Amino acid sequence: MRILGIDPGYAIVGFGVVEYDGYKFTPIHFGAITTEAGTDFTIRLKTIFDDMNTVITTFKPDVMAIEKLFFNTNQKTGIDVAQARGVTLLAATNAGIPIYEYTPLQVKQSVVGYGRAEKPQVMEMTRKILGLATVPKPDDTADALAIAICHGHSSGTLKLKQGI
Repeated sequence: MRILGIDPGYAIVGFGVVEYDGYKFTPIHFGAITTEAGTDFTIRLKTIFDDMNTVITTFKPDVMAIEKLFFNTNQKTGIDVAQARGVTLLAATNAGIPIYEYTPLQVKQSVVGYGRAEKPQVMEMTRKILGLATVPKPDDTADALAIAICHGHSSGTLKLKQGI
């Protein structure tokens, strides 16, 4: 199964594509879609949408795993992230890719085994699971890979629930 993990944002959208065979994860490609501050917000959304379509077309994922959005103290930022997340989901939906959502707690539990793990612990375990020499940068990229790993670990459970 080819999983596209997404850490949504509007300045930086982290993405990671991994293959998972039920036992082992293999990194295929990872990086970030970036938009420049000061650019008209609608242009930023279009950039995210267009670049996400390119990632999907190039790497042909079977599924998308994306972090669930939760609002912090800044509602304006939360709304902007939600809009960027929306164009990301639209790109996947247009391509017929099933979407799975995970909370940060679920990702930490899946990758580290502890739902209250600190960010450096999650990043280091992500690096180890994928056999990478260093933790991917920016942090959003490492987060996206962790989300993809979370889906891989959860996919067996999802199949059991669906009777597959």
